[in-house]
Amino acid sequence: MAENPIQRGQSCTALLVVDVQPTFCEGGALPVEGGNAVASRVADLLAGEHGYDLVVTTQDWHIDPGDHFSDEPDFVDTWPPHGVAGTAEAELHPALDPVVDRIDASVRKGMHAAAYSGFEGIDNNGRSLNEVLAAAGITEVDVVGLAFDHCVRATAVDAAANGYATTVLDDLAASVAPETEAAARTQLADVGITVIASR
Repeated sequence: MAENPIQRGQSCTALLVVDVQPTFCEGGALPVEGGNAVASRVADLLAGEHGYDLVVTTQDWHIDPGDHFSDEPDFVDTWPPHGVAGTAEAELHPALDPVVDRIDASVRKGMHAAAYSGFEGIDNNGRSLNEVLAAAGITEVDVVGLAFDHCVRATAVDAAANGYATTVLDDLAASVAPETEAAARTQLADVGITVIASR
């Protein structure tokens, strides 16, 4: 049986690809400017020798998320319908199709409630993201995706809270607005999360 990398004292790093879905890109229900470009850059990373031990995607997968959806959204706690389960917009971005075999696990979140962090999601076997990472012996995570100031931020904060050395790669993310991006950067720094450009 292979040694657990944690037992050997070695780091083991995962890439968390957060919500890179058409619903959050130009032309989608809740578009983030630069979303399609982020999807292409993430695909380019995965197509190469990226060096990650595990690649995990997250998706908004809303079935009936209650008051997360609103006809009169405030864009803080309530939003227009997006990431509706079973629609093309909720699937992974088509840019990732050529590299889908490089993705090791996927979790979906927000089925029946708001869910910003990937750590609120589960995979097809009912495992939480934390369980997926722990099973692979992960000690460090890099977080990318959409949107930097919402679900990327929340996922990174939860990763750090769960004990992972956490980095956000900001050139592989895009924000909704400069004001919320600035607030997100402050929060990430406050909890010891590094924000850098990708290698």
